Amino acid sequence: MTGVAGALQKAEQWLGTIVAGVAALLVIAEIIVLFTGVSARYLFHKPIIWSDELAGILFLWLAMLGAVTAFQRGEHMRMTAFVGRLSPSRRAFFEVLAVAAPLAFLALVLEPAYEFASDEAIVSTPALDISNLWRAAALPVGLGLMLLVALLRLFSFGNWRMSGAAVGAVAVVGVALYLLAPALVPLGNINLLIFFVVLVAILVFAAVPIAFAFGLATFAYITLTTSTPSTVVIGRMDEGMSHLILLSVPLFVFLGLLIEMTGMARAMVGFLASLLGHVRGGLQYVLVAAMYLVSGISGAKAADMAAVAPVLFPEMIKRGAKPGDLVALLSATGAQTETIPPSLVLITIGSVTGVSIAALFTGGLLPGLVLAVILCAVVWRRYRNEDLSHVKRASWGQAGSAFVVALPAIALPFVIRAAVIGGVATATEVSTIGIVYSALAGLLIYRNFDWRRLYPMLTETAALSGAILLIIGAATGMAWALTQSGFSTSLAAFMTGLPGGAPMFLAVTIVAFIILGSVLEGIPAIVLFGPLLFPIAKQVGVHEVHYAMVVILAMGIGLFAPPFGVGYYAACAISRIHPDEGIKPMVGYMLALLIGTIVIAAVPWISIGLLH
Repeated sequence: MTGVAGALQKAEQWLGTIVAGVAALLVIAEIIVLFTGVSARYLFHKPIIWSDELAGILFLWLAMLGAVTAFQRGEHMRMTAFVGRLSPSRRAFFEVLAVAAPLAFLALVLEPAYEFASDEAIVSTPALDISNLWRAAALPVGLGLMLLVALLRLFSFGNWRMSGAAVGAVAVVGVALYLLAPALVPLGNINLLIFFVVLVAILVFAAVPIAFAFGLATFAYITLTTSTPSTVVIGRMDEGMSHLILLSVPLFVFLGLLIEMTGMARAMVGFLASLLGHVRGGLQYVLVAAMYLVSGISGAKAADMAAVAPVLFPEMIKRGAKPGDLVALLSATGAQTETIPPSLVLITIGSVTGVSIAALFTGGLLPGLVLAVILCAVVWRRYRNEDLSHVKRASWGQAGSAFVVALPAIALPFVIRAAVIGGVATATEVSTIGIVYSALAGLLIYRNFDWRRLYPMLTETAALSGAILLIIGAATGMAWALTQSGFSTSLAAFMTGLPGGAPMFLAVTIVAFIILGSVLEGIPAIVLFGPLLFPIAKQVGVHEVHYAMVVILAMGIGLFAPPFGVGYYAACAISRIHPDEGIKPMVGYMLALLIGTIVIAAVPWISIGLLH
């Protein structure tokens, strides 16, 4: 038994290594293709008409192979708050279930994915004039590889009884739903409650990865209660993952890892510390400001926190700060900076709702600043009596020297913004300019470019991007099913009929997205409900950029608030601080964020003033 399990584990690791290697090469290829397109258009005035099309083909392959890598590494987003409190034996069962449920989904959709790809074979791409099968084949190949990983993982657990129980539980539920199908069809929209509330909730709270929970519920609803062919599920997933603007997701993730590796983030933090390190609560202010600045470069919150926390936390603890308060503040700044461009959440909202990315990038600056001021007020209250008798104030010469060192890093957010507004590059392409800028700064200015870290960074980029994009694809399929059922019309009628008009609509939105952010995480909640709610916001007179800021900030509170918020546990993992230590100090910061969100909801100018 042990020998077989060990061999299967080794086979899974070999498969994961090969797929991760290919995915890393695809990240490099995307950077080269997009940067070449920008250079040809802006520097040589000779646009390459096929560059976006080639980038789109490579992107779907990157998304699917990245999802395989994330699955093999166990990095798909899941909610483990409930399962984590169980006894080790019961928790082990749910770990197996978290493989068995995706296995069921992958087995069910593999044949429709093959059919979908076969249908695309007769379609030719407009610029390259090649069969669209070259792109669509990524779906069955990626799903098939995940199926293989799931089988290897399931058989390598070594506990056949537990594996059999998990597979049996999934099979019993599946067979029961299949046998009940004739009785489910007449229920109409009650099926939405059965599949998209009850079934999704059971799967999510059982720690099944969110993407597969969405996928299973959507596939079951479509095939058991409607006459829609199952290939539509794959088609909707493909549509959700193929928005051109989403090309920037892996590139901004990689950019965030790059600024940490090259020392650019450390230089920015060092400059801020030279200005504020001598005042009471100074390093806490530096943390808030550094997260704001770093978020203007990277779009991924985990990358932002990983770039800032290790630089500041040792000195902060040396000064007497409690670890729990530090992780609470780090988590709060994660929520505070969700609107700072080029946030992945902003990019996602733009892709699923059609709101201008440039407008979202402009509108997100002031809300983040308002929340920063409110968090700093809490910091001032908590640290107004801090003893700094042993701290030496940096001289103006030292501060000036730190500024000169940090200037190339501080300039990067402005370079990114100027490139978009000046028409040099689209929001999709601008990340490649940031990557080339950061690489050159690391090599030539900071002389800090660890080539050995490059491959792990590329595979980490692929895995995180694949996890995000698979969720977007699955949530797009669910959102389509909700729309086709007429739910969106009913929701619009309910929301527009609320007493109190726009203020009540915004209040309900804040409460709803705090809950959704904590249970479903940010991006799935936005992909699922953004297309439904943004048209309603327009009907009740709320500007779409203003509404986007309210949604993002409310979602951020839920995402980074314990005990359910996944972002909070990410902050704890990065800080290496136990989650229990930060829960009490987190309350004050969360209240501050909630007050700030209400202020931003009540004063639209904060979100849309810079647009004019």
